[in-house]
Formats: sequence, structure tokens, C-alpha cells
Amino acid sequence: MRTRTTTTDLALVAVFAALVAACTLVPAIPVGVGVPITLQTLGVMLAGLVLGPVRGFLAVLLYVVVGLAGLPVFAQGAAGLGTLVKPSAGYLLAFPLGALVTGAVAYWTREVRLWRPLTLAVSAIVGGILVVHPLGILGLMVNAKLSFTKALAVDLIYLPGDLAKVAIAAAVAAVVHKAFPVLLATRQRREPLVVSQ
Repeated sequence: MRTRTTTTDLALVAVFAALVAACTLVPAIPVGVGVPITLQTLGVMLAGLVLGPVRGFLAVLLYVVVGLAGLPVFAQGAAGLGTLVKPSAGYLLAFPLGALVTGAVAYWTREVRLWRPLTLAVSAIVGGILVVHPLGILGLMVNAKLSFTKALAVDLIYLPGDLAKVAIAAAVAAVVHKAFPVLLATRQRREPLVVSQ
């Protein structure tokens, strides 16, 4: 039972890492500072909302590690350690933490008696926006040499799109959890093993 569960977890992590990578295949919308508008944050939010904090974090971390190792899975085919000196580095490094926080809030609020897409949307806002955007702003300040005010102004460009992604991710995750209600749980409760004599 443990091996089967571990195999399932690994498969889900790999699938959602691939999902985040696939989100970069949609043509990016260039923005002047070199951080294009992409669907990556949608994949990050979905990983946290659907898989929960641990597996969501691991899925997005796998995506980031694979990209830093040299596979062209980042926006506009970027890859390698050189991406860490680009203006987008803060957003990229924030993605795993964003998935972790998104998944944690979604898990903690799973029993809240509110319309489930609403609690999932709040989870995505907390992790996908309130965690990712500040670290993205920091990356703009460090790598693009922008002042806080200018970095914040740039970051606000991405906010409307990310709010739309929140709505999409929450709606999709609500449908998935309705079909697979135990998917968000970190581990299912198991019956004790009985050994016959």
C-alpha cells in the first residue's frame, strides 16, 4: 500500500511539473522589463490547489530545478542558471513557495462551510499573488535595478491576469476535488495491518 501511494505521489508530482512547463508553450506577452506575461502562475496555483502543500511544492520545485539544470521549460524557452540574473528570477524562485502556501491554505480551509470555489480562490490569491508578487518585485529591484516604486508599478501589470488565473484555477480545482475528494489530503488514513498466525 505504501509503495502504491508513493508511486502515485511521484506520478502526480511529475504530471504537474509538466503542466507548469506546458503553460509556457502558450505564446508569452512581452512586457518592457523582460518579464513576459505567461500562464506559469496558473500552473503553480493549480499544483497547490489540486495536490496540496507538499506535492504541489515538490511539483513546482521539480519544474524549477529541471529548468535551472538546462531544459528549456521556462518562459520563451529560457533555461539554465543564467535565468537567476534575469528580471524574472524573483517570480521564478517564488513559484515553489507560492504552490506550498496555496496548497496549505486550500488544505486548512477544506472544511470551511463556504462555496468551495471561493475558498480555493482565496487560497490561490494568498499563495499565487501575495507570496509570488512580493518576491517578484524584489527580483525586479535586484536584477533590473528598479526602485521599489518602479518595480511595484511593473508588477501591477501582471495583477489583472493573475486574478483571472485565480478564478480559472479555483473553478478547475473545485471540479477535480468534487470528482476526487481525497486528492488534497496529504495521506489517507490506513487500516492497521493485521498479520494472521
